[in-house]
Amino acid sequence: MSNVSAMIKKSEVDYSTEKIQERNNIFVCHPWSPMNTNHSKLMLFRGKGYRVWDVNGKSYIDCCSLNSTCGYANDDISKPIYQQLLKFHGIDLSLASNEPVGELSEKLASLLPKELSRTLFVNSGSEGVEAAIFIAASYWEQIEQPRYRLVSFADGYHGSTFGARSISQLPRIVQPFGSLISSTYVQLPAASKDMRKPELLASLLEKFEKALKNEEQPPMAVIVEPFLNVGGSVQFPVGFLAGLRKLCDEAGALLILDEVFTAYARTGKMFAFEHESITPDILVSSKGLAGGYMPITAVTMKEKIHATFDKDIHIGGVRYGHTTSGHAVACVAALATLDLIERENLCERAELFGKQLISEFSVFAGRGDIIDVRGIGLIFVIEMSSYEMCSKFKFLAQEKGLLVRQSGVTIKVVPPLIVDSQGIEEISHIIKLCLEQGGFI
Repeated sequence: MSNVSAMIKKSEVDYSTEKIQERNNIFVCHPWSPMNTNHSKLMLFRGKGYRVWDVNGKSYIDCCSLNSTCGYANDDISKPIYQQLLKFHGIDLSLASNEPVGELSEKLASLLPKELSRTLFVNSGSEGVEAAIFIAASYWEQIEQPRYRLVSFADGYHGSTFGARSISQLPRIVQPFGSLISSTYVQLPAASKDMRKPELLASLLEKFEKALKNEEQPPMAVIVEPFLNVGGSVQFPVGFLAGLRKLCDEAGALLILDEVFTAYARTGKMFAFEHESITPDILVSSKGLAGGYMPITAVTMKEKIHATFDKDIHIGGVRYGHTTSGHAVACVAALATLDLIERENLCERAELFGKQLISEFSVFAGRGDIIDVRGIGLIFVIEMSSYEMCSKFKFLAQEKGLLVRQSGVTIKVVPPLIVDSQGIEEISHIIKLCLEQGGFI
């Protein structure tokens, strides 16, 4: 028996379910959770494919993990990770480089428009947004046209670090230091349920046009999510990104797309901006990049932006990064994930199954407590009448073996992209049971 196996066996003998839960409640600080939330009630032990099991042996379909694009215990990803660990786990990229980081950078460049060819790697979406903001501000300084003002959605969510919190007005994002970055916030012109309607495109773009116009403080950049995740699960009308690209060009502002959530096949395209055939100036992509197997985020910029950093007065390069930026093992995980996404046609699968869910449940929109049903790719959203109704649905679904994600008054169903037709049928069946038995319709 290996040392690792012996440790697992010993852990299973020494710790009862109650002991595991007690340890969690005493020592773990759970992020983004009320103090009275008992997360130990759902103590997950293992996973395989799109299913997970808790310490009591109960199985669930995971439709709540935003980064688990390729499911759990996938040998096509875990084996390359293990092999890289045995060979070389990584080194600070400010001191030396490694082979996987170059291979991953080249791979991303092959997937993106040719202008987007230079990538800085960090570890989380929040770090990626911080890097994008720093790169944008530095660019304007380096071409001797300093600009520092950002335009963003008031309901956008770009991370939990200080800079990222400064460009959102979501109540949960408020920080003691206030806004650290000059920002102009764009309010949604209508309710979340209506935002994807074509007739709202003009008023939405008009708000951005107004926000961009300020002769005393010209805009440095616009930063938006193609689909508002935390801020209401908001889907925008077709043409929004194309119109925003045009407005940025007219104002001379950079366009930063926060695709931390939407990139890597989640919306039915490798990148959400491909739905409108535009090219951002800076792209931040993260969650699905390594399928949740390793933490990694890509900040990809146009080469013309990167080229200006030789004018940086301090080091003549990009003054941003972390000790584990471009970690070799994380890069291998990302390469394996991207290979699987392409080989298994996960973009097409997300589009197909997403349309199936929308077709099946759109009939319930406007009935009882169901305000709206919407989505793109395998982002399936049910908007409900209240936070309490959402919570009721979430826990009812959990009892029936389905883990969903609650954001305010919306339920998001985001299964791993490797889910099959049987899994989609089971997901649909449980959702219908919850809607009927919970008295929502």
